[in-house]
Amino acid sequence: MDSAASEKSIIALDEWLLSPAGAYVRAFEQACLDELTADIFGYNAVQIGVPQIDALAASRMPNKWQAATRTSTADELAFAAGGKQIAVALDFAELPFASQSLDLVVLPHVLEFAAEPHQVLREVERVLIPEGQVIICGFNPASMWGMRQGLQRLGSHGYLPAAGEFISMPRMKDWLKLLNLSVGGSHFGCYAPPFRSAKWLDRFAMMEGAGGRWWPYLGAVYIVHAIKRVKGMHLIGPAWNKKSSRAPQAVPATNRK
Repeated sequence: MDSAASEKSIIALDEWLLSPAGAYVRAFEQACLDELTADIFGYNAVQIGVPQIDALAASRMPNKWQAATRTSTADELAFAAGGKQIAVALDFAELPFASQSLDLVVLPHVLEFAAEPHQVLREVERVLIPEGQVIICGFNPASMWGMRQGLQRLGSHGYLPAAGEFISMPRMKDWLKLLNLSVGGSHFGCYAPPFRSAKWLDRFAMMEGAGGRWWPYLGAVYIVHAIKRVKGMHLIGPAWNKKSSRAPQAVPATNRK
């Protein structure tokens, strides 16, 4: 998928998120993101894409930004959840942040609509500090919604917005593993059938509890949380927690007699 097609897909997603099904997804993801980000500490956090969700609303970090695509219009850049303005306009594949400068990056439905999802992930890994964290939201192809979308190839109208590629949870975990991003947890939600009206989605609200218990991996959307691991690096506690008596340090070989 080229950049132009990617931009069209993102615009289609923006419109879809305002539909009853989109509101259903936003409610689940907002609640889950609030719970996850509230306990992630640091100084700098960035949400990339989907301003209809305020992914950093519950974060206590002092510096928080929402970012949109560089090609977004002025009206789109001015819109964000809760009336907040977009702080950064950027190309997802070339993030304008220094290496190892961010503590948290949130990607709500960015990778599946990006022209180069692998490059976006590589950029995220680059800008994260060691032990920095990334949270990714995606549509689950192994769900009733995913199967309904698959019927589009047979001439049926698609349920979800046009997309380059919906990424399964196992595949997403493989991508993260290749970049030394260790998965810390995953969450699934939105188990109601793919109805278009709020009335019918509400009628099947009881499926949230049943789905989470009996078929947890078949939710329409998932959220995966990963941590950047750096080989050979170990976190060290405060100096005052160490014992005053230390083992003698080894003498360098060049100083031995």
